[in-house]
Amino acid sequence: MRALQNFQFWNRWWVKSRPPFAMAIKLPRRRLLLWGALVVLMGVGQSMLVWFTMGYENSRFQEEADVAGLAVSSELRQTMGQHLQSLQSLLWNDPPLTKWRAEATDLLRSHRQVLRIERRRTLEAQLQLTEAIDSPFGHPLFSVMPREQLDTEMTLACTNAKRLAGPAYSRSYFVPLLGGHGVEVIDLCIPIQLDGRPAGYMTAVLSLPGLLNLANSGERAKKVEASLVDGDGSRLARSGSVRGAGVYVSDNLIDLPGATMKLRIDNSAGRPGLIPNLAVGLVLGLSLGLTAVVVLLVRDVRRRAKAESALAEALAFRKAMEDSLVTGLRARDLDGRITYVNPAFCKMVGYAPHDIIGQIQPPFWPPELIQEYTQRQAERLLGSDSAAGRRLAQGSERIFVRADGKRISVLIFEAPLVNGEGRHAGWMSAVLDVSEQRRVEELARQQQEQLAATARLATVGEMASLLSHELNQPLAAIASYATGSLNLLQDPTIDQHMLRGAIERIAKQAERAGQVIKSVHDFVRRREQKREAVRPQELIDAVLPLVHLQARRSRALVKVEIEDNLPHLTCDRTMVEQVLLNLTRNGMQAMEANTPIDQRELQMMLRRGPLRYLSFHVIDHGPGIPAEVAQRLFTPFFTTRAEGMGLGLSLCRTVIEQHGGTLSFKNRPGGGAEFAFTLPAEELGNLCQTPRGDRILS
Repeated sequence: MRALQNFQFWNRWWVKSRPPFAMAIKLPRRRLLLWGALVVLMGVGQSMLVWFTMGYENSRFQEEADVAGLAVSSELRQTMGQHLQSLQSLLWNDPPLTKWRAEATDLLRSHRQVLRIERRRTLEAQLQLTEAIDSPFGHPLFSVMPREQLDTEMTLACTNAKRLAGPAYSRSYFVPLLGGHGVEVIDLCIPIQLDGRPAGYMTAVLSLPGLLNLANSGERAKKVEASLVDGDGSRLARSGSVRGAGVYVSDNLIDLPGATMKLRIDNSAGRPGLIPNLAVGLVLGLSLGLTAVVVLLVRDVRRRAKAESALAEALAFRKAMEDSLVTGLRARDLDGRITYVNPAFCKMVGYAPHDIIGQIQPPFWPPELIQEYTQRQAERLLGSDSAAGRRLAQGSERIFVRADGKRISVLIFEAPLVNGEGRHAGWMSAVLDVSEQRRVEELARQQQEQLAATARLATVGEMASLLSHELNQPLAAIASYATGSLNLLQDPTIDQHMLRGAIERIAKQAERAGQVIKSVHDFVRRREQKREAVRPQELIDAVLPLVHLQARRSRALVKVEIEDNLPHLTCDRTMVEQVLLNLTRNGMQAMEANTPIDQRELQMMLRRGPLRYLSFHVIDHGPGIPAEVAQRLFTPFFTTRAEGMGLGLSLCRTVIEQHGGTLSFKNRPGGGAEFAFTLPAEELGNLCQTPRGDRILS
């Protein structure tokens, strides 16, 4: 919507401010002719300049290709001449065969472009191979296809060498290599003369890619692509780190004794663009700038008036947009003084703009927080010139007091305010009223506490029969001891020590009943949520009396295992105790139906978990959790017991996740289910001593 409004605004501004073409038409005819001639001359001059420049660029790139072609062909001829001299030196003074082999091997090491050197003799009009040495760099050349199948070109070269009475080259041919590769080669045949009579030939196989790479190297290889091509145009070998563009090409013939090769040089530069260099671009830019200046001079006066009108319209539009926002806006200068507020902000705090603008300590600050807010503002002012002060600040929550005395919670986002010259002039704040959101969060918290209290009361209600059974024993003992004491008082000769012992037993049984009542009272009492540092074994010790009640009814054995030297926990101990009680009760109830009495064992384990967590485990030996029940196990109000409310496990998971832990379960392979939850511990240096060994309650 904002983008659409901006577009409509600038569209209206352009329609109003565009130059009237009628003004240009009313100019005298002579002036129009002069302007037309100037435009035509500028167009012709610019076109000729571009045409000449493009021709110059074409000739320059073609000249670079021609020069590179001459240089590469010269290097190639020189390289092949050096190889020929080195090969001919192997035949000087008719060396012995062993010496010839050693010198040929050295030559192959120093000339990587020579792949193979052979000696042949003429026998019954056939060239018979007598010696052959392959280059030590790589596999033997004719390891894939035998030499006998690729000696046609060599035979023709030696025939030419005999006819010319000197070295002769063959036509190029392809030799396959291992791995599916291959190389284009050429044969050099040198006649061997002994005492002026023909005594055979020495042949060398030269790599065309190697020769071409040696000739086209250095900076030249970065600008042009060199290729040796066949008569039909097929490429035999290439060299260069760039690909030719196919625009500026230079062909050169390399005449060799008995053979001719064609060298093609392809420049990597393509055709020049419309603006090939900076000079032409500057001339065109100046010409266009001159034209624009002339047009702007004609339109200047009218545009100025239209610009003033557009500026007034833009200011009115910005004012209307700011007034229509529902988010409060507040601007402050570098001294912290309020310089601007929009209507939404005034409505939020209940003050008029004149009551706020110009204030350093505004009236909506709470009296008890004025010092804190003033200190924060001072810290902001100290960092106004730093780079950190120019970054967007994170949203911070504050308390404001409305004019009617009502307190509201607001969320403030501040950003640096930059003036038209690009300087930091203050801060612009966006203020959101989050009072209703905080009220809803508080209501949800209270409902969560009420739900937890209801669940605790439901747990105690389900355990009422257990409590009555547990209290019947001490109460019956108290009644019995009281009756005995009354009987003793009727006998004047009774021993006072016997009477004291009866009264002490009455007090002991009363204390026992009081401990049971206190355990239930501590569990169900309503109070504010409070997290404190507690020893983890205290959480288990606090629920053991109630677990003991359930164990007697279920005729189960409770086994407690606590690891040594565990760190303290920071938690709401009452809520965590409720989680432990719910899990133990569920475990014992699961064993009441189908588990034999001798197998009814409930394990409570406390140990170190991963990282800085402690792990609580409650393990039963019941039938386990069916798959269809497991999918809805933590769903509120879902239960498999007729008298259950379905809040226990849902509340357990909520409590553990609020503490930063996780609650999970699994069916054990031997039968039964295991519930485990983790809680984050304090630093490991704060350890508490735990008695060694297991504790067993029946």
